Amino acid sequence: MTEVYLRRLSRWQAEQQRAAVADVYVTAYRGAAGAEYRDRQGFLDRFEQHVQRLGFDMMVADAGGLVGCAYGFRVERTGEWWSDFRGELPTDIEELTASGRTFLLAELMVLPAHRRHGVATLMGERLLARLDTDLVVAAVDLERPDDGEDRDGEDGDGGSRPANAAQETVRAWGWSKLGLLAPHSPSAVREVWIRRPLR
Repeated sequence: MTEVYLRRLSRWQAEQQRAAVADVYVTAYRGAAGAEYRDRQGFLDRFEQHVQRLGFDMMVADAGGLVGCAYGFRVERTGEWWSDFRGELPTDIEELTASGRTFLLAELMVLPAHRRHGVATLMGERLLARLDTDLVVAAVDLERPDDGEDRDGEDGDGGSRPANAAQETVRAWGWSKLGLLAPHSPSAVREVWIRRPLR
C-alpha cells in the first residue's frame, strides 16, 4: 500500500478541497447506482454548513490524492442536536452541551482500498488529540454494513445482527453507546456513541 500522510486542514483549506472530499465521500459510501450525483450534492450541501460551524476541525489522509477524511465541530449550546434523542438525555450530557464542551465527530470516511490499515484510527486520534472538550459524540447509521470505516449492535428486538464498519470502529476505539437518535422515519435511526477524552 502507498504511504499515507495525514494533515490538518484549516476552514479555508477545507472549503478549497470540497470537491476532492466529495469524491472520497461518493466512493467511500458507494450509494445506489445512479444516485451518485444526489449523494454528492447532499454531502456538499451538508459540508458547506459544517465548515461554518463553531470549532470546525478536519484531518485528511493523502496518498497522492485524498484517501480519507475526518472532521467535526462543537455541538451548539442550545442542545438542538439532541432533539431526536430517544429517551431521557443524561443530565451530565445536557450540562456539557450547554457549556459548549461537546464535540461532534461529523464524518469519518476512508476509500475502500485504504481500509483495514489503521487510516481511520490515525485520523481520528489526530483530530481528537487537541480538543479542549469534555465529551465527543458521533451518530452512526444503523444500516450500511458495507460502508467501510466505522459500526455493530442489536436490532430493535434485542437480537444480534452483523456489525457494520462504523460501529466496529467506535467500539474498538473504546467509545460507549449512549442511545438512539430517531428523527422522522425508521430508516433514519442512528446510534449515538460517546467518548470522554483521556486527560
